[in-house]
Amino acid sequence: MRKYLLQFFFVLAINFVNAQTITFISEKTNKPMPKVSVFGKDGSILAYSDIDGKIEKKSLVPSQEKFQLVYDNLPIATLSYSDFDKDVIRLNDQVKEIEAVVIKSKKPAKYVFVKGNFNTYVTLNNKLNCYADGVVTYIFDNKTKKLKNTRLEQYRVYRLENVKEDRKQLSSWDYDSFLEIPKIKNVGRIEEYKTKNARFKELKGDRKDEVEITGEALQKNEFALFGYRFFDIRTILNIAYEKDSQKTLNDLLEYNEIEFIKLKHKSEPEYNAVVIYSNFYPTELDLGNEDNIEKVKFNTGASNYKKEFWKEDSFPNMQNVFSSFFREDLKEKPNQSSGTPK
Repeated sequence: MRKYLLQFFFVLAINFVNAQTITFISEKTNKPMPKVSVFGKDGSILAYSDIDGKIEKKSLVPSQEKFQLVYDNLPIATLSYSDFDKDVIRLNDQVKEIEAVVIKSKKPAKYVFVKGNFNTYVTLNNKLNCYADGVVTYIFDNKTKKLKNTRLEQYRVYRLENVKEDRKQLSSWDYDSFLEIPKIKNVGRIEEYKTKNARFKELKGDRKDEVEITGEALQKNEFALFGYRFFDIRTILNIAYEKDSQKTLNDLLEYNEIEFIKLKHKSEPEYNAVVIYSNFYPTELDLGNEDNIEKVKFNTGASNYKKEFWKEDSFPNMQNVFSSFFREDLKEKPNQSSGTPK
């Protein structure tokens, strides 16, 4: 009798968990779709699917009514709240083909140069707070595959206008200091991510192989410092490589990182949820012996570019998605480059 009761409660628990999640599946491949963002009608990012294509249904608010799904930096579907009554939702993910990384040299050399496009943005209580994107080159030691330098070549920044920053009201802050160039330190040495404090999962796809690494801290107790409170820190890394590859620098297709943190001043009744997204998409791989790539400093008070890089067809321009919601709320900072944009 005891055995049957345990089995019953086990099945009941599984059904309960499944009822609380929704899985996005590709119509083309019938495989889970990770990294799908669910936007509410006011531009809030309410959910982001994990490597199994799952989101929590409780994150969707009925009052948002219409939800826009964004995948690979482009809108792919608009759904109503009732559409999420299904356990599985099939989506068309064939928005664009995976861009091939151009390998410019295969000659033996000291350094590996991985150049590509990036975007990074911060949400505060689900709403966009600031945004940046641009072009960057990472320089790796060709022998050890360790990251030696990061060369930011050009970028643009968007921030909120007329922000009133009260040091005791973290809900009013501009979090531009949280914007960051993607940290792709170990993408050529994937084993470095397999630590005792991290959870490591893989997904074999029809077009690429994906790895998800998750970690967390301050899950039970908050950390207090100078009147501020920090709680529930989590990180999710999603790294995509060529299908059935050795997962080397040559095989890298995409790097995505999401960092979650809840914080508040002691006088605030509720925590503020801050989420930092940073994404990198390689376009070129080269070898060389000279580390002489020009760089600019990442200053969130200004943009810095000599050409309109975001107009390239392959550029991951999430600003187009955000501008459809926020219109004039976010302003681009003045371009401080001495060159004329082309």
